[in-house]
Amino acid sequence: MRDIFCTTTTLSGLALDFVIFSLLALSAWLVLRSGRISLGQQAFFGLGAYTAALATAVGGWSLLPALGLGMGVGALAGGLLAALTARLSGLQFAVGTLAFAELVRLGLSAWSWQRPNAQGQLRGPDGVNGFREIRWMQENQVSPEDYLIIAATLLALVLLFWAVVSRTRLGLATRAIGFDEGLAAASAIPVHRLRVTVSAAAGALAALSGGLFAHNLTFLDPAAFDPMLGIHAVGYALIGGMASVAGPLLGAAFDIGLLQATAGLASWRMVVFGGLVALFLRWRPRGLLDEALIDRLAGLWHAWRCPSPRPVFRFLTSLLKG
Repeated sequence: MRDIFCTTTTLSGLALDFVIFSLLALSAWLVLRSGRISLGQQAFFGLGAYTAALATAVGGWSLLPALGLGMGVGALAGGLLAALTARLSGLQFAVGTLAFAELVRLGLSAWSWQRPNAQGQLRGPDGVNGFREIRWMQENQVSPEDYLIIAATLLALVLLFWAVVSRTRLGLATRAIGFDEGLAAASAIPVHRLRVTVSAAAGALAALSGGLFAHNLTFLDPAAFDPMLGIHAVGYALIGGMASVAGPLLGAAFDIGLLQATAGLASWRMVVFGGLVALFLRWRPRGLLDEALIDRLAGLWHAWRCPSPRPVFRFLTSLLKG
């Protein structure tokens, strides 16, 4: 599993890994925010990766429209899964998402659909042999640093969007059903419809992450979309913290740092990661950035800041509380 969680050791490569897996962690966090645990975000990651890769490598699309198409497929799959599992909750829902992810992985492993390009080279998914020659970056002479800027900009736009949405009725309703579904329903909040919307948004985020991953690695192996990828996505949110959108980012950074620190103990990495998740669930069930810590940080910030803070500081404060 080391290859998928860290595809390089360069600084720009590690930063790109952080951006990609932060988006995946945000997708799992968003579902957790609505009061459910999804162990199947790797399905939307894989669907987004294959869709975006097909659009660029076979269809000749540019990157951003291809990523948008992948997000659309991920959103459609996420919303459909949420609608089909509306009556499930707790462990049943988690197992249901895991089963769906395994069906997607097996489907991608069996899918072979290759077409020749202008040079006569076959491109497209080739079953268990994966999807090779995803060379949009090389064909358009995009450097890893430029690609990092594109990915980081997309992550920043996602965070900005959530900072705005979290203060709307939609964001507050999402938080309400996460805390108490019954009370939210009694308050006339459409719980089922809102969870379908949240799952669709989470599917789109995971698909965006997968699309960026595909064009960075240039090769896709269906075996990479295994349950451990989904467990890591949930683990990032649990370790980083549930109270803030910054939590999944903190969890992703923590895991990538752990990966580099334990490079000589690759066979023990999953044991260490699982042990850390267990410890956090015992001692900090809401993660590093829980509500109490954020309130303390916000109090310190309000005590230190100027009477008229700049807009960027107000944005960062709202993001931390998101």
